[in-house]
Amino acid sequence: MAKKLIAVFLMCVVVVAAMQLTEAQSSEEKFRSCFNDCEKKCMGFGHGNSFCEMKCDADCTAKEVADKLKSKIIH
Repeated sequence: MAKKLIAVFLMCVVVVAAMQLTEAQSSEEKFRSCFNDCEKKCMGFGHGNSFCEMKCDADCTAKEVADKLKSKIIH
């Protein structure tokens, strides 16, 4: 009986870990997409690479955090 309980516990740990990994990959892809779009727009306005990288990193990080908190960013 104890072996079955341990097996069930380990399966639960594996399932939770897999769910976290999938969520992390989804979040990473959203950030990458946000950053690439932002950088293209920023560079299109004639700003330099360093400025756009810092701006887009800050903007997309704020959006990512707001998404995790399920809130909206007000500009």
